[in-house]
Amino acid sequence: MFSMSRMKSLMSPTFSLLSPNIARSKPFPLYLGPFSSLVCNSRSLIKNPNFLFLRPFLLYSKSFVSSDSIRCYTLQSEGSQQPSSSGEIHVIVGPMFAGKTTALLRRIQSERNNGRNVAVIKSNKDTRYGLDSIVTHDGAKYPCLALEDLSSFRQKFGSGAYDELDVIGIDEAQFFEGLYDFCRRAADHDGKTVIVAGLDGDYLRRSFGSVLDIIPLANSVTKLTARCELCGKSAHFTLRKTEELQTELIGGADVYMPVCRHHYVSGQVVKQAARTVLQQQKVQCG
Repeated sequence: MFSMSRMKSLMSPTFSLLSPNIARSKPFPLYLGPFSSLVCNSRSLIKNPNFLFLRPFLLYSKSFVSSDSIRCYTLQSEGSQQPSSSGEIHVIVGPMFAGKTTALLRRIQSERNNGRNVAVIKSNKDTRYGLDSIVTHDGAKYPCLALEDLSSFRQKFGSGAYDELDVIGIDEAQFFEGLYDFCRRAADHDGKTVIVAGLDGDYLRRSFGSVLDIIPLANSVTKLTARCELCGKSAHFTLRKTEELQTELIGGADVYMPVCRHHYVSGQVVKQAARTVLQQQKVQCG
């Protein structure tokens, strides 16, 4: 005769990871889709590339888990679309007069020649050559849409036209505060190729805007150089000629010049000495 405890163990077996009474289940599919659960057919899951196969932490008996009926859970918000993986982000940086806009337009024109739909954006803060086009220092022009912020681009360009876009060019990107979120969304979720051109540093060689923030998102980063106006060597920095101290001061060759490291440092020393002399003269006059 079986003892009472033995009978209880047969009626309610204790399940453990090492129990011989439990058959090991095969890896089960986990669907990456909305946080609502639904019943899925396992045969269709195997053929669907959107399903991720994981080995469960617990081992279940076949009597408890049906191979034809499992629960699927989403990792996306309700109503969201499947993200596209075909997008790209390319960043072009450098000092002023390094040819950033020229490189951007060259890439945009190449994409257009390949039959892709393109659009170019610039900040409406830059009014040097008008608001309807971007213009290089050599005089080359390309039509663009001037915006105050990137979040309004889709609405102003038109949702239908935006969906048809393949490539988005952004010039003077340092003036856009929402640059990171816009580029991430356009490339990761909308499948766009985004080409960004802008200053990586201001006249004090500090990070300018959000241009450097998008480098972790980028497929490629191109650092251009200009030619030092004082010695002809490679220029990596922008020297401000005037005494204005604000970070954003839009201007051309009348305000800025590209310089090498030596002349940037010496130029700052000269400017500081000039400020000191001017301040002393003001004190004496007072």
